[in-house]
Amino acid sequence: MLTVPEGTYFGGIDLMTLNESEGGGAERELGCFECGTLNCYRRAGEFPPFCPGEALDDGVLQGVVAEYGGDSIDARVSRAAAEVEGVFYGKLTRVEETIEFARRIGARRVGLATCVGLIGETRLFGKMLKANGFEYRAVLCKAGSVDKTAVGIPEELKLKPGSFEGSCNPILQARMLNEWKSDINVVIGLCVGHDALFCRHSDAPAITLIVKDRVLGHNPAAALYTSGSYYKKVMERRGESTPASSSMSRSRE
Repeated sequence: MLTVPEGTYFGGIDLMTLNESEGGGAERELGCFECGTLNCYRRAGEFPPFCPGEALDDGVLQGVVAEYGGDSIDARVSRAAAEVEGVFYGKLTRVEETIEFARRIGARRVGLATCVGLIGETRLFGKMLKANGFEYRAVLCKAGSVDKTAVGIPEELKLKPGSFEGSCNPILQARMLNEWKSDINVVIGLCVGHDALFCRHSDAPAITLIVKDRVLGHNPAAALYTSGSYYKKVMERRGESTPASSSMSRSRE
């Protein structure tokens, strides 16, 4: 493990200062986060001595590269993504890129795993898909209409305690779209964590169209862009706020 000696600079970055500002101490292991050259992209400079990519066994790297060859779903997804980037870089919105990507992997059926709060946006996207010759099916996050208490959520954590409140059901969303045999699934505003469950159980490749952010109009990057000014609080340590989060931490120890 390479660590940060005092006064170490690489690619214009003071690694010691960066490390201390992150609270990592002198024993923090270096990696891509600390790289100041990003040489893996263009190979126009040099790799830092702690580059994890350069440290890979060549057989391991070539084994991964081989997975992008042939006509497997991984290969087709990889090539289609690169084609969309190369042909339309800076020219199309993510909505348009999603349609182009689906076309390039030969998708015909597009599943839409949507938040109930973004059904309006989902309906608009469905019209775009139809105009481009795709079949589509949307499954709401509340499909099955199961009360939150039935899946272990305490009554007091409901948005409106004392009333029926449907639980998000991303596993059911995935299974319903699997049964429909979608060629690709598009995530539209699923909750943090529920999106992970959907992708975990989806048979078809799942891509994200909209990332939910209830505060910033579904633009989570805005919190990062303003973290040095208007939204400094995002840089502060957050404490655990619910019994559920602390019990999960204990279960992983």
